[in-house]
Order: sequence, then structure tokens, then C-alpha cells
Amino acid sequence: MSLQIISIILGSLTLASALMVVLSKHPVRSVIYLVITFFLITSMYIMMNAQFLAVVNMIVYAGAIMVLFLFVLMLLNLNKEVEPMATRGSQLAAFIAGGSLFLVLITALKDTLILGQSYRENHSQIGLVKELGNLLFSKYIVAFELTSILFIAAMVGAILLAKREKQIIE
Repeated sequence: MSLQIISIILGSLTLASALMVVLSKHPVRSVIYLVITFFLITSMYIMMNAQFLAVVNMIVYAGAIMVLFLFVLMLLNLNKEVEPMATRGSQLAAFIAGGSLFLVLITALKDTLILGQSYRENHSQIGLVKELGNLLFSKYIVAFELTSILFIAAMVGAILLAKREKQIIE
């Protein structure tokens, strides 16, 4: 029972901090709320016995990507005077897009089954690194290799785009 209470508290704190990311007017505060959201998601991964995902989430998302976001925000030096004004049409389009995304999420999640304590007892090794590695290199090997090819193509594309801009400037 206490795990359910802790899960509910962590879930509500995660939702609240995620809402503050969207509702915050100051971009740096929004990034800090996003870091808090990632920390809360990491704690939920730990509660689900997914230590590898927790460590990767902490290092990659809360560490590297958020530092990158903060540097980009500081370099951009966003001001109210430079910021473009949102028109009624763009606000309406954003509201319709957000509402349709919400409806798609509700439709997708309406038939999901919430698994309780019996699932955790039967599969106590499910989130550990050994089980993840066995699954990744046996059942999902093709998807894993395709993802690595996609990452290599993205890196090559970024290098080519950076070289092209450098040649144009010179």
C-alpha cells in the first residue's frame, strides 16, 4: 500500500512539474522544471526496478541535454522585444493541435491494463541490465542495428551541414 501512495505522489509531482515546464513564462525556469521532471521520472524508474533506464535517464537527459538547453538559451538571450507576437490564428491552431493530441492519447490509453503487485512479483528481474541486454541482442537486434545506422546517418548529415555553412561563410 505504501508503494502505491509513493507512486501516486511521484506521479502527481511529475505531472505538476511537467505542467510548469509548459506554463512557465521564463525559459530558464522552464528548463529547470524540466530537469526536476526528469529527476522525478528517474525516481519512478527506480521504483519500477528499471535501474538501467534510471541511470540512462539521469545521465543523458537530466545531465547532457538539459545542460545543452541551458547553454542554447543563454546564447540566444531571448527578450520580450525580440519575441514575435502570437496571432489569434496561431493560438487557435495550437489549441486545436493540442486538443487533438490529447484525444489521441486518451483513445490510445483507454483500453490499457494497469498491472499491479502480482506482475512485479512474477517478473522481478525485468528491468535489470542483464535482462535488457539479453532482450536487446536477441529479440530486438534488427531494431537496435537500424537505430545505430540512423544515428550514424544523422551524425554524417550534421557534419555535412556544418561544413557547408562554413564554406559559404568563407
